[in-house]
Amino acid sequence: MAVELKFAPDEDDAPLSAINTTPLVDVMLVLLIIFLITIPVVIHTVPVNLPRETNQALRSRPDTIVIAVDKDGVVYWNDARVADQPALLRKLIERAVDVPQPEVHIRADRDVRYESVGRLVADCQRAGIAKVSFVIQPGGGGGS
Repeated sequence: MAVELKFAPDEDDAPLSAINTTPLVDVMLVLLIIFLITIPVVIHTVPVNLPRETNQALRSRPDTIVIAVDKDGVVYWNDARVADQPALLRKLIERAVDVPQPEVHIRADRDVRYESVGRLVADCQRAGIAKVSFVIQPGGGGGS
């Protein structure tokens, strides 16, 4: 006599479709502890008392050329208005051959068009001026 056993399908035999995140959490906690222990070692620096320095006022040499541009794009050569761009270029070419060559300090209004300042820098390059710098108002650091 043969006995036939029939088992009812269990719900436990169904494939598990959920991801077990417990090992992931364990690994992340271990990494967090390792990082918390090693960060103070990495950030450790030697305590030094650094010197303090204040910005000194600009001391211009007598041969320094100061070119100013107001918000309307009018150009001034050492506080004297320049008639037009070719006149400015002629003045720059005349001074570029001086020994030692003068520095050009450009003072531009904050509302001046970029084109006016770009034209000044291009004229300095065409004239062969080696040192061109921009003069800014110190302080603030915040926006307008």
